[in-house]
Amino acid sequence: MNADLYGDSVRGEKVSVYENRYTPRHDLIYYESSVTPGLKLAMRVDKPRTKGYILASTHGWHMTIPSLDEDVPPTEEPYLRIHVDMRGRAYSTGKPDCNGYELIDVYDAVRYAQKHYADYLLDPDVVYYEGGSGGGGNGFALAVKFPDLFSAVTALCGISDYGEWYENDSVGEFRDEMEPWIGCTPEENRTAYDSRSGAKGARNLIAPLFTAHGETDVRVSAWQARNFVSCAKAAGKGDLVSYWELPGVGTRSHWGNATEEQLAEIDRRSEANRASCRRPLTVPERGKLTILGYLYTKRFIVRLDSVDDVGEIEYDCAAGTYVVTGAKRYTLKVL
Repeated sequence: MNADLYGDSVRGEKVSVYENRYTPRHDLIYYESSVTPGLKLAMRVDKPRTKGYILASTHGWHMTIPSLDEDVPPTEEPYLRIHVDMRGRAYSTGKPDCNGYELIDVYDAVRYAQKHYADYLLDPDVVYYEGGSGGGGNGFALAVKFPDLFSAVTALCGISDYGEWYENDSVGEFRDEMEPWIGCTPEENRTAYDSRSGAKGARNLIAPLFTAHGETDVRVSAWQARNFVSCAKAAGKGDLVSYWELPGVGTRSHWGNATEEQLAEIDRRSEANRASCRRPLTVPERGKLTILGYLYTKRFIVRLDSVDDVGEIEYDCAAGTYVVTGAKRYTLKVL
């Protein structure tokens, strides 16, 4: 496992030129936001030797995507890997918003790759996600805000409850960014933090999810993973979650004290989780789902007027009924 992808070592300098770059192994691609006109959003696309599936990822909290390095050999993995640069980072314009509209940017990146990199794909509708640290927090939220976009999800050392993370950030290195990125404190608007927290929508889960966390992680407590597991079990989705907690692992580095064998085992379990589902998923024809600011499914999309709100939808696609509660204003699109 490349632990550097899930820390804070690759922050990157802000670029001044926003244009596509192509190399034999990696491309830097700019694509349009479907919700924020004028944004310049970037992703690095790693092209495999042979056809495979899309594997999307996002970087750590303070980070940006890896730069294009032509000396790095092509991946031997059976994946077209797309590294999504979150809005407001080194390669993208806009303002970071902590699991707000920035997660729709991941959706838009996947849609771009499905269309423009189809020659590299065995099945464009089989899509996976893997991320750690801040990207792990993205993973928990992506799994429930886009429940049938991914066939399987890996969320490593991630945040499942941003309000709790804020309140227990004794150093203040994340709290200082949560306030401007979210626009308030949990005391001022707890719902805004709930709408960004994957555990709050755990009942939406339909994709198998693997999560791992170091028991003694200082910067993101293992409580965060335990919390997601607990919420999934309470929602009757415990069978979809696989959790491995590494005893004695975790310092101010998420994987501090981990052995090479343990890091390799994380990779093995993550890959096994993907191998468990090699097919596209679709939410049931009828049911109830939580809306954390917005909800994207293959059957319908619902966006609350504020990304800070939380609601619920009870739907029956066969009957054509869609009832949204908990939010006064919203937009619904049946697909």
